[in-house]
Amino acid sequence: MFKELYPLLHSQLRLAVISILISVEEADFVFLQEQTGATSGNLSVQIEKLSEAGYISINKTFRGKIPRTVCKITQKGVSAFEEYVQVLQGYIGK
Repeated sequence: MFKELYPLLHSQLRLAVISILISVEEADFVFLQEQTGATSGNLSVQIEKLSEAGYISINKTFRGKIPRTVCKITQKGVSAFEEYVQVLQGYIGK
């Protein structure tokens, strides 16, 4: 029997965000948008969902008058990602 994939990370955009954040210390909104090709609105909704789940932290500041949103993966997010990868490996028999 295959273990169910957790729907929060199974979303293509949320998985992309988590995958990026796991490999960097932090990433700002513009970088995430450039890397994923997502619209501002969609990316904003998806990072909020990841934040509500406790998978990422979001820090909103201003650089002069320009708003800056910086995301960082949490330990809970790292654990969830690692579990997700293990489940996928089970699907492919590794």
